[in-house]
Amino acid sequence: MENLPIMSETLISESDSDPPSTCPQGSPEHPDACRSESKPTELLRALEVVERDSVAIAESFTSLFASLRLALSEVTSSSVDHMRCFNDAAGRLQESALDAATRGNRYINSCLRLNEEMKGVDGLAMQLKILRRNVDALDSGVNRLTRLP
Repeated sequence: MENLPIMSETLISESDSDPPSTCPQGSPEHPDACRSESKPTELLRALEVVERDSVAIAESFTSLFASLRLALSEVTSSSVDHMRCFNDAAGRLQESALDAATRGNRYINSCLRLNEEMKGVDGLAMQLKILRRNVDALDSGVNRLTRLP
């Protein structure tokens, strides 16, 4: 298995503690004044955290998509190689099948010719039997004639 890029994860934690307040506690004149001053600071810090998290997520997705692109490229390349191999094997099989069919047809034609030639052999066998009888009869006659006293 090929080495894929290792994705690094960055753990982003929120601020551990709230900053100390510069407003005196329980100011009767302006109770919301301290809150309004700390809200923009907290909002900026929250935006910084969100921005860092977004960058980390974007980097993670970039790494993931790069890994997927590489894996898809390898799979596609392997599939193309397998299709070429299959095509070659199918072509060779087709050639072999055609060759076997041609040889089979030649064999069948030879058998048919031999069968036709063998049909005339029965008549030839009968003629040979008759010829054999005649030769045997001739031989017997010659033997009788040559043994005369």
